Amino acid sequence: MSNEQLVSKVWNYAHVLRDQGISYGDYIEQITYLLFLKMDLEREELLGEASAIPPQWNWAQLANKDGEALELQYRRTLETLGREDGLIGTIFRKAQNKLSDPAKLKRVVSLIDKEGPWVGLQVDVKGEIYEGLLERNASEVKSGAGQYFTPRPVIEAIVKCVNPTIGETVCDPACGTGGFLLAAYDHMKTQTRDRDRLRALRHDAFTGVDIVDEVVRLCAMNLYLHGLGNSVSPVVQGDALAGDGGRRFGVVLTNPPFGKKSSYKVVGEDGAVTTEREHYEREGFKFTTSNKQFNFLQHIMTILDTHGRAGATCSSRRAGQGRASASGSWRASTSTPCCACPRASGTAPA
Repeated sequence: MSNEQLVSKVWNYAHVLRDQGISYGDYIEQITYLLFLKMDLEREELLGEASAIPPQWNWAQLANKDGEALELQYRRTLETLGREDGLIGTIFRKAQNKLSDPAKLKRVVSLIDKEGPWVGLQVDVKGEIYEGLLERNASEVKSGAGQYFTPRPVIEAIVKCVNPTIGETVCDPACGTGGFLLAAYDHMKTQTRDRDRLRALRHDAFTGVDIVDEVVRLCAMNLYLHGLGNSVSPVVQGDALAGDGGRRFGVVLTNPPFGKKSSYKVVGEDGAVTTEREHYEREGFKFTTSNKQFNFLQHIMTILDTHGRAGATCSSRRAGQGRASASGSWRASTSTPCCACPRASGTAPA
């Protein structure tokens, strides 16, 4: 079965579940949990690797059950693994069973079980299958998932422009489902055949941050299926703009969110309603603004090392405003959706 056929088969079942009240996003989320459990058991049985999952919560405990026993086992598995550390804790953080109907859950479990072994597929194939699901989800859902999935041609153009090289560290402070990190990996892995440098590339070179738990889960699984990261996830949940953590990177690639910092209503004891805005106080930020994209550009310049460089999507209107308000610090094109900026002051080719 080809990659396209396998993606279609897995996705077609999403349509069936959608008609029964299960959203595409929920389906992808559940596929993430189940596929990770299945591959962990395959690594143990077929490759002789130590399992990262306690025996009472592994795939075999799901595959041999049905009915209410299956639903109970799955729910307890998600709750338990969500309290683990490292990669497992990242993927299963706040996990919930959205397939509460045992019959629907059994069909998805059987689908994954029969299509194995998944570890027998090449890394690129597994990653392509999962990315195919993410891309379909982003394109078919009018709101929500699409904002976390940057089109591949845009990503590849920016990565080619910035040209990250082997030995450099790469960060995406608004990583979404991991498109920029994976494109950078594809670009860099062909630059050497040295096993030690390739191992370091896979396990140490990439860092991602995203504020949404569900998106961090998808990104962590996406990177895992592509062979990135080890027992520790390269991507973490957090607000990148809240601080820089002191770490500096050679390359930053990102698609920062648009809009302004969120505000919220506060109701006082007297019943009066006031609006309050959240603001960031950062020593490295030269300009005070509620615009998210401007703040991400300032954050990018902060986390770059002395000779670092960055590529980011940037709307034409925002880029023009930014150049006017931050003249001399960075320059972006007003006619294209991407820009490249150096760590040092001055200008760089867009």
